[in-house]
Amino acid sequence: MYPHLLATHNALRWVFLAFLLVSLVQSYSGWFGNKSYTKQANTIKTITVSLVHLQLIVGLILYFVSPLVAGFLENVGEGMKEKDLRFFGMEHFIMMVFAVIAITIGSAKSKRQASDTAKYKTIAIWFTVALVLILLAAPSEFSPMNYRPNFRSF
Repeated sequence: MYPHLLATHNALRWVFLAFLLVSLVQSYSGWFGNKSYTKQANTIKTITVSLVHLQLIVGLILYFVSPLVAGFLENVGEGMKEKDLRFFGMEHFIMMVFAVIAITIGSAKSKRQASDTAKYKTIAIWFTVALVLILLAAPSEFSPMNYRPNFRSF
């Protein structure tokens, strides 16, 4: 079960990141171009938020079946000294939760904005904060925090 969850979590991140980047391009374009807020922009934003919540659910399940996290939780004091255990037991989890919160807040706040430019600006700012957190906390071949392959097979 663990390898399949890990591969699913990995594949889903690429789908989510694609939608996040499209949403960011649309929001910055709308913000600086004073464009009207379109149904398409709203749909892309909604899909992005839905995907990040799905990614969170898969990640939470993975968190509770991960041998790395189990090793961290067995002895947190010692786990804090081990880079991999600390990263997956605490750092990755906390930063990704904050990223999900940022995307959720950005989406919710954008709905309450009076002008289309303000909607785009709100999405752009909050989703950018989330992207920075994600890039810092995502394990990858280029991560300063934890090396992992960019793609996993099922």
